[in-house]
This record gives sequence, C-alpha cells and structure tokens, in this order.
Amino acid sequence: MTLTELRYIVALAQEKNFSRAAERCSVSQPTLSVAIARLEDELGVQLFERGKGFVSPSLVGARVVEQAQLALEEAEKVRQIAQRGRDQLDGTLRLGVIHTIGPYLLPQLIHSLKAVAPNMPLVIEENMTANLADMLRDNDIDVAILALPFDLPGVLTRPLYDEVFKVIVPRGHVWETRSAIAPEEVAGDEVLLLKAGNCFRDQVLGACPQVSSPETDIRLGHSIGTIRCMVASGLGVSVLPDGALQHPYSNDMISVIPFTPPEPSRRVALAWRSCFVRPKAIDALLAAVRGLDSPAYRLLV
Repeated sequence: MTLTELRYIVALAQEKNFSRAAERCSVSQPTLSVAIARLEDELGVQLFERGKGFVSPSLVGARVVEQAQLALEEAEKVRQIAQRGRDQLDGTLRLGVIHTIGPYLLPQLIHSLKAVAPNMPLVIEENMTANLADMLRDNDIDVAILALPFDLPGVLTRPLYDEVFKVIVPRGHVWETRSAIAPEEVAGDEVLLLKAGNCFRDQVLGACPQVSSPETDIRLGHSIGTIRCMVASGLGVSVLPDGALQHPYSNDMISVIPFTPPEPSRRVALAWRSCFVRPKAIDALLAAVRGLDSPAYRLLV
C-alpha cells in the first residue's frame, strides 16, 4: 500500500469515473486501474463496484476511502512541516547560557537577534557549564554560550568576545580612589567569591591567586547579583565581569576599579554540535552578537 494508491482510490471515489480520476492524478487510465486492482488484491476486498459507465465505492471501500483521506491529510502535514524546516531560521532555537553571562548578555542579544532572525525565538536554559555540556551532548539544547576553555568531543566552538574583570568595593573603602589595582593586591578574607563549581569563580582565582583559600558562608554568594549586594553592604570586595557592571546593573553603593594592564579577562564563546542541522541559525547568532553595542564586550566576530 502506497500513498499514490491511496490518492488513486480517493480520486476514483470522488470522480466516479476511471478516465476523470486518471486525468486528475496525471496518469494513464490503465495505470490507475492496475494500481487500484493491485491494492484490492493486497487488502483482499473489493473497494469499488464496477458496471457499464458505473463506478462506486463498496461498503467497505467507502470506509477505506475515508481513512485514506485522513492518511493523505496527515501525510500533507508531514510535507508542510518538512517544508517549513527548510528555512533554518524559522522555529525556536534552544539556547543554553551560563549564570554569569545570561542576565547581562541576553537582553541585548535577544533584541539584536530579532532584527536578524525574527521568526527564530529563543528557548533559554540557564545553567552551569558542566550541566550545559551534558545537555548539549544529549541534544537537550542546540547551542550554548559559555566561557572558554570548553572541550567536548563532537562540539565546535566560536569565540564571541572578550570581557575584562574589574574590582568592586563598597563606598568609603580605602581602594575607592585608586585608578587601578594589580591582581596580586586582591587577597585576604574580605574577598567575596561565588560558590564552588562556578567557572567564573575559578577564573577569578586564576587571575588573583593570592585570594585566601579558607571558605566561610559569608564569603560565598550564589550569583553575581548577590555578590554585588554583599559588596554594597560593606561585607567585602570582589571581582566581577564588566558586563555585570554596566547600566542598569551599576550601583551607587559600590565603586568599580579597573585592573592594571594586562587586565584579567574571560573569552566567551558559542558552542554547538558539529552535526547540528541548522548552521544558518549559528550564523544568525553570530550576526546578532556583532550587533551588540556595549563597552563591556570586545567583539571577536
């Protein structure tokens, strides 16, 4: 049984004439007649009553034709879905992003992406790098934005931008009037860090190795927003990425101080499976990043 044969019996049931049904299906009358006879043999029932100038579905034939119409309608839906899928920028894109990037990059990125691919809304998954790696591997997300290094078999990466780190201190702190701070000066128990397991915490420790190792609950925050509030409350100082310190995330209760050159920074990249079937969606994301307008990001695309 084929879709072509189903089209033939539907056409014959509607036209009630072999010649007209064949013309409608753009085949010869013998071709249509042979195909219908073959289908009847396969099903073991006579689908049509035939007479001189007379063709009509049998009782069981009418039910078969009805079901054939439903099957053809469903097949057409499959074709339409596939046709829409030819446009790689039509349909949602599942985007993973790490916690220390998402809240600060996404508002600008989503706005920029709408101009590039208006029919490709994002479904956002904010998570830690290790979890995003699993989701990317398991096809639970299509693409991820995270900080390098990131090495996963079968996954491609493309650097997007560099983002420098800056020191933040509460108003009135002895460093408030400093024009710059050397990384080795950031040390001691007053340095506030993110909880263990966050890649940005590791990057800060790599940039400022003098940060003391003992950990207490008061020195650890679950998010950059929490760290910023803890600094504003006078609980210590911290190091944050520049994107988290731009408007509207600036705070009158903290002072932002750059590092002395070369400034510590992180490289943010796009990651996707090498077998991903929508490469134009990746191109659209890259174009959206190129459209960003923020002094916090040194674009590489």
